[in-house]
Amino acid sequence: MADFGATELDAFRTEAREWLEENFPKSLRKNPDAVTEQVMSGGKTTGDVDLWRQRMGEKGWGTPTWPKQYGGGGLTAAEARVLGEEMSRIGARNPIVGMGPGMFGNTLLEYGNEEQKKRHFPPIVKGELRWCQGFSEPGSGSDLASLSTKAEDKGDHYLVNGQKIWTSGAQFADWCFCLVRTDTTRKHDGISFLLIDMRSPGVEARPIKMISGASGQCETFFTDVKVPKENLMGQLNGGWSIAKRLLQHERNGMGNRLGGGPAPKEKDGVAELAKKYVGVDDKGRLSDTDLRSRITDHRMEEHALRQTVRRAAAEAKGNQSPSAATSIMKNVSMKVMQDRSELTVEIMGAQGLGWEGEGFDAVELETVRGWLAGKAGSIYGGSQEIQNNIISKRILNLPDPASGASN
Repeated sequence: MADFGATELDAFRTEAREWLEENFPKSLRKNPDAVTEQVMSGGKTTGDVDLWRQRMGEKGWGTPTWPKQYGGGGLTAAEARVLGEEMSRIGARNPIVGMGPGMFGNTLLEYGNEEQKKRHFPPIVKGELRWCQGFSEPGSGSDLASLSTKAEDKGDHYLVNGQKIWTSGAQFADWCFCLVRTDTTRKHDGISFLLIDMRSPGVEARPIKMISGASGQCETFFTDVKVPKENLMGQLNGGWSIAKRLLQHERNGMGNRLGGGPAPKEKDGVAELAKKYVGVDDKGRLSDTDLRSRITDHRMEEHALRQTVRRAAAEAKGNQSPSAATSIMKNVSMKVMQDRSELTVEIMGAQGLGWEGEGFDAVELETVRGWLAGKAGSIYGGSQEIQNNIISKRILNLPDPASGASN
């Protein structure tokens, strides 16, 4: 039987475990969620969370498979999985998260020039700056290529005017990777990929209050914003190809969010929650047999997804580039996560429908907000219907009914 580098992986596991034991602040082991909560809040990291961010950034392990020459960890996919396992073992969360490392950075590796890489990678790998995505517009959602935000050539710079919407985290972002129209005579081939400093005069982000009560998305307005020519990434009018690639990276991250992580601990699962709220029979089983059956189905789907993501990663054998299969993973992952939220709210009954006031604990209030926020999961990153079209055309090779072609 082939070795597949087991000895080398064992040596790396020892290295990772020792480094984490020495560098992961002990205070965060008692509350691992503190890292995620602080990093995603929009403010600057403080205390031990900031110390942990600095250490992971210097090591490059916040972006473990990125090249060392740009500050990444330079790890293989197998080593990165081992690192993830060792972090999960002690409750360590990755503090280098967001659209910079999750979406833009991988695209920058493929399409950015050397000057852009040297400028933008260091603050991304260290978690020092935040990025947002300027794609959707009020009249250009599913038909993204109809966007009208315009970038006019003014010699040494572009002058940008237009509006974006659903710009996640724009009110906190330092930079925006943005699709702009640079040729009004062509649709897909008239779009360019521009990097915009969000502190530039003429940029305004207005938070949108969502059904969950949060304001994670914004309307973003560009009024006579001057953008240096060197901020064009890729070829002029070549932004559509870059955008499609970036969306694959986004869907890959969304698909791996559930499947790539550690399995939930039994005490944290929906079955244990149901025992608390619904009750058990004299044999210690859930007293509601129908609910028991549906929880079992959910756990099987979750386990199948987790194993599929791991199998896909193993079969990739070092190929870090996502494919059209990310559309499958994205759809299935979002369904499993939404099913979990639906089950949780149902299990809690009236306690799962609280919004504020006495009679509800913090977990119950968080649950209902998470359930509502999760509804957007089948829309962002490309709606479920768009992913089904991609799966139909690019994976199953089925004819496009819109083209008028027949079998």
